[in-house]
Amino acid sequence: MLLERIVRAAMRWPALAVGLVAGLGIAGGAFALGLATDASTKTIVGDASPAARANDIEHQRFGDDAVDILVRQPLRYTVLTSDLGKLIRLEGCLAGNIPSGQKPYGPPGGPCWQLAATRPAQVVYGPGTFLLEAVNQLTVQFEQQAQASQRDAQNKALLAMRVAASEGRTRAQQQRIGQEVQQLVSAQFIQSLYTAATRYGISGIPRIDDPKFISQVVFDPNRPPGCPKARFAFLFPTCSDALIQVRLRPSLSNGQRARAISLIRAAVRLSGPVAGTADFSLQGGGSYLVSGAPVLINDLSASLTGSLERLLIVALIVMAIALACVFRTRSRMLPLGVALAAAGITFGGMRLVGAHLTMASVAVLPVLIGLAVDYAIQFQSRWDEARAAGLGPEPAACRAVTLGGPAIATAGAATALGFLVLMISPIPMVRSFGLELVAGVVIALLCALTGGFAALLLDARALRPRWVLRVSRGARGGAALAGASLRGAGELLADGSRALRVNGAGGALRSAAGRLQRAARSIPELAIAQPGRVVGVGLLLAAFGWGLGTMTSVNSDIQRLVPSGGGVRDLVTLEHATNAAGEVDVFVEGPDVSGPPAVRWMRDYQSAVLNRVGYTAQAGCQKDELCPALSLTDLFANNTAINDPAQLSAILAAVPPYFSQAVITPDHTKAVLAFGVRLESLSRQQRLFSAMRALLHPPPGIHATLTGLPVLTAQANAELASAGRRLLTLLAGLAAVALVLLIVLRRLERALVPLIPIVMATGWSALVLFLLGVQLNPMSVGLGVLVIAIATEFSVLLSGRYRQEREAGADTALALRRTSESTGAAVLASATTAIAGFAVLIASDINMLRSFGIVAVVDLAVALIGVIVVLPAVLVLAEQGALRDLPRRALQRSREGLARPRRAPAA
Repeated sequence: MLLERIVRAAMRWPALAVGLVAGLGIAGGAFALGLATDASTKTIVGDASPAARANDIEHQRFGDDAVDILVRQPLRYTVLTSDLGKLIRLEGCLAGNIPSGQKPYGPPGGPCWQLAATRPAQVVYGPGTFLLEAVNQLTVQFEQQAQASQRDAQNKALLAMRVAASEGRTRAQQQRIGQEVQQLVSAQFIQSLYTAATRYGISGIPRIDDPKFISQVVFDPNRPPGCPKARFAFLFPTCSDALIQVRLRPSLSNGQRARAISLIRAAVRLSGPVAGTADFSLQGGGSYLVSGAPVLINDLSASLTGSLERLLIVALIVMAIALACVFRTRSRMLPLGVALAAAGITFGGMRLVGAHLTMASVAVLPVLIGLAVDYAIQFQSRWDEARAAGLGPEPAACRAVTLGGPAIATAGAATALGFLVLMISPIPMVRSFGLELVAGVVIALLCALTGGFAALLLDARALRPRWVLRVSRGARGGAALAGASLRGAGELLADGSRALRVNGAGGALRSAAGRLQRAARSIPELAIAQPGRVVGVGLLLAAFGWGLGTMTSVNSDIQRLVPSGGGVRDLVTLEHATNAAGEVDVFVEGPDVSGPPAVRWMRDYQSAVLNRVGYTAQAGCQKDELCPALSLTDLFANNTAINDPAQLSAILAAVPPYFSQAVITPDHTKAVLAFGVRLESLSRQQRLFSAMRALLHPPPGIHATLTGLPVLTAQANAELASAGRRLLTLLAGLAAVALVLLIVLRRLERALVPLIPIVMATGWSALVLFLLGVQLNPMSVGLGVLVIAIATEFSVLLSGRYRQEREAGADTALALRRTSESTGAAVLASATTAIAGFAVLIASDINMLRSFGIVAVVDLAVALIGVIVVLPAVLVLAEQGALRDLPRRALQRSREGLARPRRAPAA
């Protein structure tokens, strides 16, 4: 037997085995300190869908999701005072631009210098650069038109002089006629300029320091004073806020992105004389707020390592207390040492294969420690039984593996295969969570078989190294301290009980406790006396759970899953200020997306979508689900131009790259049609996006995909909330466990015995969660698989021990009692540690992990209680042959139903 050979090898060189396991654990833990963190949205939304692939391509062409800088002060101060110049310099600093013939803004080595050296931004959009470019373009266009008018006047003057010469006019007359024609053409040009200036309210040559001109460009005369025009919502979302967007290069590594965000934050804080030209403090008393999805993700990544360290400390304390309370043996802290070694090897291996530390990976640590302690407790309990029977250390180890090894290995294999089912999850970090736990289960079993038994042998021989003795003494001291604390708590309770008796309430309390104890003793008796009724009630409750569990809501909104710290508060402030949860893009691809068919379709699609949500330019973006953002159609204000390819090409050629690079690629094969989406529930957003997809009917040769972070998040939430997918995950988990049990036990009836409580446990846990009103998240939505995996161990170990007792000659009642006294106690101890491992997650500052921990504790506690109650009844039914006849009866009933003649329909 493979397990016995592994144990014999460890027992042959016990010191080497302990040293090797401990050394690998320490080395792996140290190596794991360099694990790279990854909290990007790809760990939640994935990258396999067409929308996700289009989103990646869009980021490559137009930049990553924006880092938003909210300028918080009334717009009349922002754009009509010297603060506008500060915004222009700030945006240049963020873009890494260096003024011609000058040095970067601010002191040498400051954030502007570093941004200029690294240039992490692909593009920067803000009110300062927008208005400066507008002024520059108007000035350039004026100069070009003036030069063109002058050339036209000169050409027409020469033509008039030629005509005059052909008529025989004198030289002086020719020159006079030429001058008159030239003056007439110039007057016509001036008149056209005056007409245009009157139409647009321009009183002179545009200047960036001309408040009157800026007011005419920015503010809407039909809205309250100081409020911007609706089409500039992407720059001025409200009357009191302006927005700078920094789109970082998508090729940046996590470290480079974190450094860029740190420099952006440092840049907006520059103020005072020491900052020099980089004094970006606002004279109007306003402030800057740096936020956006990349900032939130960066802050979360930075907190993951700290969360892992914090959970490790809490896990050690919780496991030590749990072992001291429920595992009454000599080396009670040995399972914790085995678990730490397994965790170190697992996380070191993760770094070795290039895995990253995600939000889900943080949860692997306490869960793995709980499972590893669980396996070590099971083996050590078998060892203690063999030693109590008078066997020596080596024979005791072999006996423990021979009797308990198959059941424990079967439970471990079923658990690992159950975790492997998480690979069908649509959430990437949940898939990696499953793989990491599978590897951890295998490593934990190997550590328990090798280092665990070797340490027990050294303990029995009293040949432990000094450091082992010190650890053991410390552990016994901690256990003694915990025992003293428990005794003190017991004395306090006794004093309280005496006080209650004095007040006349002690009798009622003792009576209630007595009733609970009698009820607990009657559970196995009831299971033996009425097994069918126990199983029937359990099945009925499970059926209610399966039905109601599909109604439990699921939340995959990243803001509600991450730590509720400053990053989340800033993002919420940004969203409320802009009334938008993000940007939804229609990514358009084709041979020429700047041609009339594509541009006409984009204009019509934009109008249809906005009309559907009731958007109007007068009302702006404050009340509608969608509002327009910077898009390719904004470059073509003249509706007649979109039917003329030459005019379209001329307009695009005239648009400065600063504007065009945001909406169309230089080769005109890819473009973006953008909308701002309002803050709403993910389910409502998903309905909105479905309606937008239904309107996507681009012309032949043009392909359009709805994409953007809100689209991907809503889509992930819809997939997670799908009752069909959740049911498929549960069925896959049950099928995987059933396959393992059938392969190992080789008889359908023996496989059904532990499987029936497992099936019911999924329904019980779903029912309890529904009744408690707990909301699921991307991790807890797959907890049914974890319940299957953990409940499998409880059920397999108990049923395996019952079978051994029956084979030893005990009757049903005696076998159940012995199973409860031996393996039942070990299962209770291991279940306590497993549940404690999940409970550690409640101490996490990551909301998703904390919620996952709460749900896991509830589910596993329900599963444990259910297995303890229902499994004895199932074992009794199996003894009575009811399970053996179950497949035959079901087949017979189905045949009878097919053979039963149907009544003819009434005439």
